[in-house]
Amino acid sequence: MEPENLALDRYVLSLAETDRPKVSFVATASGDSDSYIERFYASFRTLPCEPSHLSLFKLNHTDLRSYVLALDVIYVGGGSTKNLLALWREWGLDAIFKEAWTAGVVLAGLSAGSICWFEQGVTDSVEPFRLHAIDCLGFLPGSNCPHYDGEPARRPSYHQLLRDGRIQAGYAADDGAGLHFIGRQLVRCVSSRPAARVYRVQPGPSGVEETALDQTLLG
Repeated sequence: MEPENLALDRYVLSLAETDRPKVSFVATASGDSDSYIERFYASFRTLPCEPSHLSLFKLNHTDLRSYVLALDVIYVGGGSTKNLLALWREWGLDAIFKEAWTAGVVLAGLSAGSICWFEQGVTDSVEPFRLHAIDCLGFLPGSNCPHYDGEPARRPSYHQLLRDGRIQAGYAADDGAGLHFIGRQLVRCVSSRPAARVYRVQPGPSGVEETALDQTLLG
């Protein structure tokens, strides 16, 4: 998301227990956009890792389970969360990714690639020009709303979904902010720029309560 600032990408790679992690970019949500995959390689070839990608539209690995379980990091790109989830389930990747997560593979991503790991997320992939709640994989507890400061409709839509009881309490992240979970426990919030924040967002007695969480600014 920030090709001139790879702090978050470096942080993700640092979580792998090897000096040169094998990282795969999964661009399902964008329809395996060639330009998106090229941008991934342009960035990650400058970092200490072995980059590759997984395509479902132009299948490039015949044994998905063996390929995934040999990785150190899975990095999921943005796009349509609804399409991503449908295709992963059709190919059995939801179960394979859960097996990888249980085995200690680092799961990461931005936008749809962040929403997908939670029980629910806020997405624009259900209906044009409108944000909805969507049920996701459920590896992580609660809901997730990305682009909290990057898209004007995100904050009010998330609050309305919470007030209406259509989404459960969760976390909102500004562009450039990240949530680091170990298992199902949030252990750290990080950011690539000083103004980027992570919030705990939940319904309260006087309306929606929003709490900025402590964060670490990555160098």
